[in-house]
Amino acid sequence: MLELISGLQVYISGNALVILDRADHLLQTIYHEEVQLLDSVTIDEDSGKIAACSADLVFIYKPSGQDEGVLKWSLQTSLRIDFTGEAIQTLSWGTSEELLVGSSSLRLFQTEHSDKIIWEKALPSPVQFATFSPDADLIACTARYDRLVKIWRRLSFGSDEVQFDFSYLSHPQLVTGFQWRDTQEKKEEQQHGLFTICADQKVRVWAAMNPHGMQVLQLWAVIDMQDSIQPRYLQPESTTDDRFVFFMPAREFRSTVRHALKGADLGSQPILEHLLDISGQNPEICVVMDGKGHMCAWGLQNLGKREKAATDVFNIALVESFDIFLLQEDIQGQPFARIVNFASEEQASKYCVLVHRLQAGITWLEGGVDEFFDPKPRESRLHPKALWTGHEGSIKKIVRTMGGRAIFSRTNDNEGSIWKQTTRADGQVLAQYSRLDARDHIHRTAVLAGGRFVVNLHHESISLWDTVAQKADRLAFCKYKLDGKPLCLLQLPTPKEMPFKRYLVIITSELKGIVWEITLPSTVSVNGDAAHNTSSLVQYCTFNLGSNESLKYVLPIDPAGSVPTVNGFLDVFAKDVALAYTETGIITTWTARLDIESRSINWLATANVSTGIENPALASGSSIRKIALVNSSRDGLTIWDSRSGQLEYEKQFDRSETISDLDWTSTPDDQSILAIGFPHRVMILAQIRYDYLDKGAAWAPIREIYIRELTPHPIGDSTWLGNGNLVIGAGNQLFMYDKIIGPSDDLVNEYSISVHRHAQLDLFDLTSILNGPLPIYHPQFLSQCILTGKHGLVQRVLLSLQEALKFYSDGEDLDSNLALTSEKFFLTEDEKTSSNQDDYFGNGVGQNEEQPYSLSEGIAESLNGNLTKKSVPYLSSREQIHLADLVECVATAEKHRRSMDDNGLRYLLFFRQHMLRKTQAPKRVDGVSWREFAWAYYSNSQDILVDLVSRHFSNRMLWENAKESGMFMWMTDITTLRAQFEVIARNEYTKTDEKNPVDCSLYYLALKKKNVLVGLWRMATWHREQSGTRRLLAENFTDTRWKTAALKNAYALMGKRRFEYAASFFLLADHLQDAVSVCANQMGDLQLAIAVARVYDGDDSTILTNLLEEHVLPRAATDGNRWMATWAFWMLGRRDMAVRALITPVYRLLDRPQTPTTEARSWLATDPALVVLYKQLRDKSLQTLRGATEITPRAEWEFVIQIARLYDRMGCDLLALDLVRNWEFLKQVPSAQKPVNNIPDPRQLLRRRSSLVVADLPLPVSPMKVKTPGLKQPPPSVFEEPTANSLLDSFGF
Repeated sequence: MLELISGLQVYISGNALVILDRADHLLQTIYHEEVQLLDSVTIDEDSGKIAACSADLVFIYKPSGQDEGVLKWSLQTSLRIDFTGEAIQTLSWGTSEELLVGSSSLRLFQTEHSDKIIWEKALPSPVQFATFSPDADLIACTARYDRLVKIWRRLSFGSDEVQFDFSYLSHPQLVTGFQWRDTQEKKEEQQHGLFTICADQKVRVWAAMNPHGMQVLQLWAVIDMQDSIQPRYLQPESTTDDRFVFFMPAREFRSTVRHALKGADLGSQPILEHLLDISGQNPEICVVMDGKGHMCAWGLQNLGKREKAATDVFNIALVESFDIFLLQEDIQGQPFARIVNFASEEQASKYCVLVHRLQAGITWLEGGVDEFFDPKPRESRLHPKALWTGHEGSIKKIVRTMGGRAIFSRTNDNEGSIWKQTTRADGQVLAQYSRLDARDHIHRTAVLAGGRFVVNLHHESISLWDTVAQKADRLAFCKYKLDGKPLCLLQLPTPKEMPFKRYLVIITSELKGIVWEITLPSTVSVNGDAAHNTSSLVQYCTFNLGSNESLKYVLPIDPAGSVPTVNGFLDVFAKDVALAYTETGIITTWTARLDIESRSINWLATANVSTGIENPALASGSSIRKIALVNSSRDGLTIWDSRSGQLEYEKQFDRSETISDLDWTSTPDDQSILAIGFPHRVMILAQIRYDYLDKGAAWAPIREIYIRELTPHPIGDSTWLGNGNLVIGAGNQLFMYDKIIGPSDDLVNEYSISVHRHAQLDLFDLTSILNGPLPIYHPQFLSQCILTGKHGLVQRVLLSLQEALKFYSDGEDLDSNLALTSEKFFLTEDEKTSSNQDDYFGNGVGQNEEQPYSLSEGIAESLNGNLTKKSVPYLSSREQIHLADLVECVATAEKHRRSMDDNGLRYLLFFRQHMLRKTQAPKRVDGVSWREFAWAYYSNSQDILVDLVSRHFSNRMLWENAKESGMFMWMTDITTLRAQFEVIARNEYTKTDEKNPVDCSLYYLALKKKNVLVGLWRMATWHREQSGTRRLLAENFTDTRWKTAALKNAYALMGKRRFEYAASFFLLADHLQDAVSVCANQMGDLQLAIAVARVYDGDDSTILTNLLEEHVLPRAATDGNRWMATWAFWMLGRRDMAVRALITPVYRLLDRPQTPTTEARSWLATDPALVVLYKQLRDKSLQTLRGATEITPRAEWEFVIQIARLYDRMGCDLLALDLVRNWEFLKQVPSAQKPVNNIPDPRQLLRRRSSLVVADLPLPVSPMKVKTPGLKQPPPSVFEEPTANSLLDSFGF
């Protein structure tokens, strides 16, 4: 049923009430779960109320929120009506919110304030149609298969007793429909008119020519629809006996003609002049059609006059190409169509026609009034604006083709539809192409050949369907038998040389499966193949993927990115086709290749990712190696990169919202996008650049789609189309959202991600902007350049930026490369020298003699002034602040560049950057990272760094400052370490005005300077613990008695939770292990524990060794902190392990493997700067070279490639190119040159001979001191001064 008033359209779809105000704008959907189907709907033009009914229930809805601009309908009341077994057939609104309900009787309800019956009349036969006249004075009704129309005339208004009398309008055959004349002046009694349509193919016009007579309406005119249309051609395909009619009110016809005349040239459009003459006669228009494109229009003027002239009924036009069934297939046996027409509100010169046919939906057609009635031949007079069609039941699943051009939606009742996206002048629409009704339950579905064919998997059978017709036809059917429950149906890539073949795979819960070969019918020769019209579905082969007791599910990979093709190789570079996950959270992906010769299939596991998520509820993988996993409670989401096994995103949602669906798509350049489906909304996540400096998120929500305002039904499923549009199925409706993102949808500003000057962006374009290469002046790119040692290049970029910003104005374009050539970033120093490229600037910029070659503080101040005043393209405001900080840090580091090595500069620059950001965000509690600790630890400029860090804190460094800088982690000279620790002790003592000795006790006792502490307590006369503490400290703690007393005090302080003071008494008792344990465990300060152990007992302390092995390394393993691990191994003297820890996950290197946490699996655990430190340490000594030999060449290659991918994901493509172009792998020693013990000299592995490799391998000692004849003695473990010949050899002489 379809109903409309001015500006609103309402129709029924299953048990849903759909309300729109335009062809493509949905206002609201109201579902009725208590009924299966709704039968009728009507809307009151005066009050805006909507009434809908099922067999015995009437629902009345009232509007609200119109003044606020949010028009919605809410349930006012529901009426259960018993018509003694007969269903409600019709509804109609009268005056004062009166509602007429028709079935075996007519009942009139007053709904304004209550829902009472004010009139009821039993009928001899159940009514089929019953409607009020526009002024509600009359009611017309007729029964099914009745030739009489009963006219009820109201005799009283406003009284408690409502009365009607009635009369009959007789017809020669049964009445198939009627419609009241739509008049603007409702209270003019003489305006009553009724159009009835009879089975004799005639329209009868009834009018109130004698309102005081016995008959309320009298026959005024008859129009023969069959004779009205006489086609020019008599071919069977162009003729039919079916006739359809609609009526155009005189006021609407007059209005559309008047608006069509505005700005029109009557000389060039004679039809408008003709229509102007007709509209002047104020006629009602009767439009007769045959459904084959023929239309005849009649004018009815002076309707109701007692004396009808022969000219009162006249022909207006007889035209062709008036196709009212556009977008609808011809449905055999269904000649009935409900046609509703109205003047367009968007374009006043247009007229709209809505055509409703069962099984074909509702078509919204529109055309100009001149197009309707122009007798000249036209290709088309009606233009489609919308097709409303769909399912009767709720949508359960949506499946797309590999290319995303078509989708298949199905319901729980095994009803399916093929939809294809088409482009029209007014936008893109989703059109229904075919319907499918399967007898057996549909378990899984695959859509082939752009939606032309569908394969349905049932519990014990599989079927192939052809969807070229409106009703799909089953082509083939096969039964099968497999162990286990079928879990997925997936399509394999098809070889190009086999265009008519398709291969589908069934995989069961026992990891067994069948490959099906499908031969598609075709009438076109492709690639020289013979044309054929037969189709087949045969079993190709079976396979077994092994067994997995904890297997939970297997599902096909979402076809994101380019359509997969067959490359002829079965390797890890092939596209994934299937994904499986277990109850223990292990994800496995597979690729497959058919062996045509042996009629078999080969499988290869391309990834195996241990996520640590127990009993996952949902998973989805994309063909570009991204996997989304939902936890058991469906409120947590993680995203993994299956190539590296790294966690990229983790989000815990509110428990009130459960994740129900995951769908992948990607941009043309393979940037991933994920749609997360909740019951009433969809969140769209896009991958963004990695940010190791700020540890920002790797994924960001860029759009949220809420459907609760449109429908109360939860989302059943969703899928992406190939062009980036998203289709959401909720209830029995499909909602398509285009990929255009406006400012209101853009959520990326929450992440301070720069999208330069965009008001409206394509989803794909926005994602590419968030992932594309960074400009070379971006702070992240410059920071990575600093980490890779390109300090001079960073200064040249900043100087070039300063020159560019001098004359830059907001809104102008700025070269992202600042006129520098790309070669500057990846050419080696030798290549630059040989090609005379000493200047970092391209295009002669550096030829200016006045151009500075270093970033001085003055230039940095000028550049920062420009950054604060001007908006730099491709940078957000936050990124510009970070760039200004970086400029200041580079200028500060430049002052000390000649006195510091590269590692020292790295530490100084990022320490300074951290302190600047801390002033901008005071709530930041994290200190300098372990990466910076490592740079300082491996630096030879530690004395300068200590001085600079101390000066930064105004030489008043407290422990919290030292902890923040990591000073006691990276200082290697134990004497300097203790001297600095004593400085901390003094500052802790003097940090308050009262000078409390308790604050510095731990530090002085760690330094073993008890006497200093005694002197401080002597001066603390104000302290209530002074006397007791002085007496205790005066004792000899080498005596067992006083050691016991110190321990008792320590435990007493532990009970009072004074942990730092307790650690002091443990040191007083010479229990270093207990003191360190308190610092590490109770205080949670691992740095303090390490510092105390180093200061108290030196770096060779067994306590320190135990602390590193039992606390530091396990924490590094669980957190995935490779920087901490390499430092700890180096401190332990295991330099070979320090090198291995930079490449191998730490938890694999320990004797007692640790379970990695989420942080250890995160992408943040693999910092691109690791490769820089690895290269440094690998060539540093014989031990590190020995450690490097324990790393397989493949592992090192994968590590380098992984770092290159990280650079690419960060937007630092030039650095990725520099890495893969200039990386040098260790040489492989030929077997013939290996010594007897199979341990080669590590120096032979270097591609360049170096005399700076420290010989730190221990001398091999044998208990028997047996010498092997013919072998040289091993080299000493001390550094040997190189000879002159070796130096000459190193330089190639």
